[in-house]
Amino acid sequence: MNPSMTLVTVDKLTCSYGGQAVLREVSLELGAGDFVGVVGPSGSGKTTLLKALLGMVVPIAGSITRARNLSVAYVPQVETIDWNFPITVGECVLIGRTSGRRLPWAGRDEKLEVSEVLERLGIATLEKRHIRELSGGQQQRVFIARALMRRPQLLLMDEPTSGVDLKTRHEVMHLLAELNGGGLAILLTTHDLNGIAAHLPTLLCLNREVIGFGPPRSVLTADVLERTYGARMEVLQHAGIPLILDPYHPEDVIRI
Repeated sequence: MNPSMTLVTVDKLTCSYGGQAVLREVSLELGAGDFVGVVGPSGSGKTTLLKALLGMVVPIAGSITRARNLSVAYVPQVETIDWNFPITVGECVLIGRTSGRRLPWAGRDEKLEVSEVLERLGIATLEKRHIRELSGGQQQRVFIARALMRRPQLLLMDEPTSGVDLKTRHEVMHLLAELNGGGLAILLTTHDLNGIAAHLPTLLCLNREVIGFGPPRSVLTADVLERTYGARMEVLQHAGIPLILDPYHPEDVIRI
C-alpha cells in the first residue's frame, strides 16, 4: 500500500444525540500507516468519532470519505465484552472472518489463518482456552487478533489499555507499534496522557471539536490541555517527552 495514500477524510463532521451536538465540525485526515491517539475528557465525543468512522452514527452535517474498498476493523473496550460467553479463543478470533465465510463451519484455510494470527500475537498456546480464563493483556490480544482476521487497512480501538496494569499497557502498546510498523493505520482513544498519548507520533485533542492536532510536543501544551479539559495542567519536558502533571488543589486534601 502506498504510504501516502489517504484512507479517510473527515470534513466538518457534526453529530448529535437528542438534539445536542456531541461533535462539532470535526475535520481529520487519516493516511496509510498513520498512528493517531484521540484524547479528551469523558463526554468529549471520542467514542462517537469512532462510531461515525464505522458508519454506526449518522452525522447531521459534514462528511466522511473513505478510500475505495477500505477495510476497517474495530476493537471495543474490553469492559463491554461478556467474558462468560461460552467460546474459546480460537472460536472468538474466527468470528472476525464470519462476514466473508460461505460455509457454517471453519475451513482448513481459515483454521490455519487463525493459528497464524494467534502465533503472530504471541498467544498461540491459548487457542483452546475459554476466554474467561484470560488475563487483561491476553483478552486485548485476542480481540486484536479477531480484528486482524478482517485484514484491515485501518484499525480503530476504544481505550485499548483501560483497566490493565503497567506491564500489560506497555505490552499492548509495543504490539500496536509493531502492527503499525507493518503498515497498519491505527486510530485509538485513550485517557492516559503520560503512559500512552505522550509516546504516540500524532495526537488529536478533542472536546466536541478539535482543539489540537499534531505531534505530542506541539499538542500537549498547557494552553491546549486547558482548552481540552477545562483545567490548567503543568507540562514538563523529560527526555524530549511531555510529562503532564494534574492540577493540585489543597482543598481536596483529606486531613486526618
